[in-house]
Amino acid sequence: MTGAEIERVQTYLRRLLGSDKLTIIPPMKAGFPIEVAVEGETIGTVDKDTDEGEISYAVTLTILDEDLPPLPKAAAKAPTRRS
Repeated sequence: MTGAEIERVQTYLRRLLGSDKLTIIPPMKAGFPIEVAVEGETIGTVDKDTDEGEISYAVTLTILDEDLPPLPKAAAKAPTRRS
């Protein structure tokens, strides 16, 4: 993605999600992913796709289990259902 494309996607995502804390970080080297960060913490990547002349951008968010709040005690003890 070009610098102009990164800026456009960043502006769109900031407006859509209502946060100026979101930043799209260009890769340090060619072939590395374009990262999406919030307050400096990487939360995912952006990929560009061109198909039959149409351009789209896909945002993939990665959520690590260790970053999630703990489960409520009742949910942690609840038995799992099998189909």
